[in-house]
Amino acid sequence: MANQVQILSTKILSPLHKQELMKYGIEVIEADFIKTENKPFELKDLNESLIFTSQNAVHSVLSHPKSEELKKKNVYCVGLKTKTLLTDNGFNVIAYTGYASDLAEIITLIYSSESYTFFSGNLRRDTLPEALKENGIKFNEIQVYDTTLQPQKIKGNPEAVLFFSPSGVKSYLKDNSINKQICFCIGDTTADALSKITKNIIVADQPTIEDVIEDVIQEYK
Repeated sequence: MANQVQILSTKILSPLHKQELMKYGIEVIEADFIKTENKPFELKDLNESLIFTSQNAVHSVLSHPKSEELKKKNVYCVGLKTKTLLTDNGFNVIAYTGYASDLAEIITLIYSSESYTFFSGNLRRDTLPEALKENGIKFNEIQVYDTTLQPQKIKGNPEAVLFFSPSGVKSYLKDNSINKQICFCIGDTTADALSKITKNIIVADQPTIEDVIEDVIQEYK
């Protein structure tokens, strides 16, 4: 590579991920544009089965003193890493998908007779709860973590920006703009948040940080 490429990650990457990018002469600027924190909640009025759409929700539930009681229930989740975190901690995962829309489809087509408790964050998208409502599936929701935006002005002009959530996109755009940069997105919902701003979007094949990193390497190696 003749010239070093500078990219911005809207979340702090692990040392291994940064190392992988640096091997290909890619310089990384990074900052956390959102912050997630566990919030107090009560474990009551639980339905037959549980839904998790993020690792953040799992971590918060695991911190609850009565979390062991939940391990008798069937679990449905979004994301391979969410599924791994659940199974590693003794939960019985019946089905997992890459996206909330796919999980909603599986539940409504195959598991509609069950009732659900959805552990969510304050900025969760409406996709899953709306699908459950529309199909008359019994569910309730317990908010177990908060996401707050952390907007910040980025100096310099990176050639690409890495986005990992719609909230991250929203936070970034408060103090920054997108001109000719390539936007690498972890998934379709994150890409949708940029669709009215730019067409210069590359979406990871699988919604993982590793796939985003691989796309960046493929683009610039």
